[in-house]
Amino acid sequence: MSSHAIFNIASLVTNDAQISDDKIGEIKNAAMVIEDGLIKWVGSSSAVPETDTARDLEGLAIIPGFVDSHAHLVFAGDRSAEFEARMQGQSYSAGGINSTVAATRAASDAELEENLKKLVAEMRRSGITNFETKSGYGLSVKDEARSLEIAKRYTKETTFLGAHVVPKEFKEGKGAAAYVELVTGEMLSAASPHAKWIDVFCDAGAFDVDQAREILTKGIAAGLAPRIHANQLENIGAIKLAVELDCASADHCTHLDEKDIELLAGSNTVATLLPGAEFSTRSQYPNARRLIDAGATVALATDCNPGSSFTTSMAFCIALAVREMKLSPAEALWSATAGGAAALRRSDIGNLKVGSIANFVVLNAPSHLHLSYRPGVNLIQETHIATSIAESIQ
Repeated sequence: MSSHAIFNIASLVTNDAQISDDKIGEIKNAAMVIEDGLIKWVGSSSAVPETDTARDLEGLAIIPGFVDSHAHLVFAGDRSAEFEARMQGQSYSAGGINSTVAATRAASDAELEENLKKLVAEMRRSGITNFETKSGYGLSVKDEARSLEIAKRYTKETTFLGAHVVPKEFKEGKGAAAYVELVTGEMLSAASPHAKWIDVFCDAGAFDVDQAREILTKGIAAGLAPRIHANQLENIGAIKLAVELDCASADHCTHLDEKDIELLAGSNTVATLLPGAEFSTRSQYPNARRLIDAGATVALATDCNPGSSFTTSMAFCIALAVREMKLSPAEALWSATAGGAAALRRSDIGNLKVGSIANFVVLNAPSHLHLSYRPGVNLIQETHIATSIAESIQ
């Protein structure tokens, strides 16, 4: 096994709370040692141990690779006209999803995979080293299964979202109850071999709490772990369901009352915030400060999708979270790294602690502060993903 040292790091963010007073565990004038794709040592540049090879970083910063715990990357089609209409005053609803469903169903496997590959490459360039992605634009047995089969070639964190919305043919025909029966039966059976997670859009215009409970419970029984789209458009009680079922994350959390915040703070469910969606829909931003102050775990994710958040830039989401959601730069960075890992119930990524996977980002800046200080500027100089261990396929 060869070892490699990186030294003269102006600022190294480890996300090890034992290193500093805040959760990001920042070390100034730092060094780290990587061995067999894992973090072997971190500390001061003046104390770096001898290694087989070494690199002088010349005063740049290193942060953990971003962990994007909520994305919708398997789709076809374009909804830029819908975005234009919203920017001219048309309100957002979940209904536009059906236009992407039609395009996705019509696309070939090769076309879906080519678009996915392009978006994954964008993620890498923006510093995302690990990501989750969902189905949800097929909404038929065949199309949900093939979406997940394609997705799992690029990430282990695949999510079955057959319950995204009720497709047009069911709304005009047998209705939502018949579609829930399909999702929890034949579709779940076809999708579950290719998925790790199950998700449901529990909100106005999508699925109610009882339908969501049935879908998630059936998914759990099939061996999938639950997560949930909650309270993006309205508060219909999805947070209570998320905590009841021990969902790994409740995503969006735009509309929360004090009881919701109390429930999240007292649970293992991560509140995953998606500022790109509020930006792209001109909707109210959630107040992340209330969640943090109550003791809830917060994650940031891109929600990359063609309709309501077509971005693969985690740095953009960090800047929005600092400006609009009342997070400090350190809190936003933690949420986009360790917070995202927590939303996937993983501790081996999203940090640069000894023993963790050596997925990290070199910033063309002396500090992580520049991610929010210089919004819109691409400061991701290098994205490093461990290559000597099995996890590196992400």
